[in-house]
Amino acid sequence: MANSDPEPRRGDQGASPFAGRNVELERQNPDLLVPPTTDSRLVPNLKFSFSQAHTRVEKGGWTREVTSRDLPIASQLSGVQFGLEPGAYREIHWHQQSEWAYMLSGSCRISAVDHEGRNFIEDVKAGDLWFFPQGVPHNIQALEDGAQFLLVFDDGAFSENNTFLLSDFFAHTPRHVLAKNFGWTLEQMENLPEREKYIFQGDVPPPLQQDRVVSPTGDIPGASSTECSRRPRNDSAGVRSGSPTRQTSPPP
Repeated sequence: MANSDPEPRRGDQGASPFAGRNVELERQNPDLLVPPTTDSRLVPNLKFSFSQAHTRVEKGGWTREVTSRDLPIASQLSGVQFGLEPGAYREIHWHQQSEWAYMLSGSCRISAVDHEGRNFIEDVKAGDLWFFPQGVPHNIQALEDGAQFLLVFDDGAFSENNTFLLSDFFAHTPRHVLAKNFGWTLEQMENLPEREKYIFQGDVPPPLQQDRVVSPTGDIPGASSTECSRRPRNDSAGVRSGSPTRQTSPPP
């Protein structure tokens, strides 16, 4: 009986299952098919699988998100999955929400720069974390083994499709304005994209020390990465030291 299809029955309650059912989903969610007797009336959905989320596919990678539109009870958090090919970028962008991240596999280079010229650049790999405060422009580039990571934002209504993209800003700003602001010639802007890039393919970057830029104004306050992948294994209770963290001073 253990391998039989689940049925909406509890003791002498319930009835035969209906046609057109999704047995695999019912096996994964037994408490939805036959709720506990402690459930009273409407119980909100408490999970939504990324596998059921719409996936955005671009040259160089993909992304999908779960927000309060998919999971209404998640009013204060939203989650986004990313996959990038080696060398591919999630282009420089910023948003009103703070960003926490966990590296699922591979490795990538994260970098940021703020309006005062302060910057942050580090490499992270599977098991590592990073954090960017709200409003700080940042980008992500996969290294030679590609990258997959999970992002978490402190707003259930957040969407990766609504972030402020540098390429989108350029595409909607008159060329003569860009030329005056950056000191460019019109010829230098001939290859500017006409729409947002979002994710695009690039070359695998050089070693971090060759790519690092030291700003005379210092590091971005609050930005950080934590190398959890280097933390010594501890199977007992408690926390052991040994997790190097690259962190700037806290925001004022």
